Amino acid sequence: MSILKHHSKLERNATVLLLASLAVVAIGGIVEIAPLFYLQNTVEEVDGMRPYTPLELAGRDIYVREGCYACHSQQIRPFRDEVERYGHYSLAAESMYDHSFQWGSKRTGPDLARVGGRYSNEWHVQHMIEPRSVVPESVMPSYAFLQDKVLDVHGASIHLIANQAVGVPYTEDMVANAEADMRAQADPDADTSGLQERYPKVQIADFDGNRRALTEMDALVAYLQMLGTLVDFSTYDETAGYR
Repeated sequence: MSILKHHSKLERNATVLLLASLAVVAIGGIVEIAPLFYLQNTVEEVDGMRPYTPLELAGRDIYVREGCYACHSQQIRPFRDEVERYGHYSLAAESMYDHSFQWGSKRTGPDLARVGGRYSNEWHVQHMIEPRSVVPESVMPSYAFLQDKVLDVHGASIHLIANQAVGVPYTEDMVANAEADMRAQADPDADTSGLQERYPKVQIADFDGNRRALTEMDALVAYLQMLGTLVDFSTYDETAGYR
């Protein structure tokens, strides 16, 4: 009864109630947040994950610039209907190098977390040029201009350095070869041994079908074709990590 009596006094005094509420929230916040400062990593490390190549990173920027995230999510939730349609549910580690992440919350179009490798490069290019030619019910606008817009490669190293500043583990070798790697990934005839060593599982192709120029279409398709391809889920056990 004495506790209830004091509680009644607390409720009747707005100032005291406010101060007590702030104290409780502060204590709870400290208990939840403080341990994170002593952890080296709060995201499970998953085999296969690597930073974006310079070309993929440029494609991701185009994806964000054009607002693709407004209609497409990149987060497969752990529900049966989601997994059956899109594939294995998303892992936190798959977004560990995204600043900011592209999880999204609206799906005017399908989720893209596992879109890599599902369609050919030609399909993606045609889809960007005239979406309804491959998906008749699509409401997506045309992005044909990307095929004619030459990609700016001169800021590639600066782009990697900016990502280094927020924790993406780009090495000095990656930064030094950023422009060359960007060009090489879209040129099947180039010497890509260094690129493949720096970025395992990198896909090398003339993504937009235009050998005369490196375009924004190349970059965007390279980004889309990488999504969901880095982690080998055939070796992943949901209860114990990798087998």
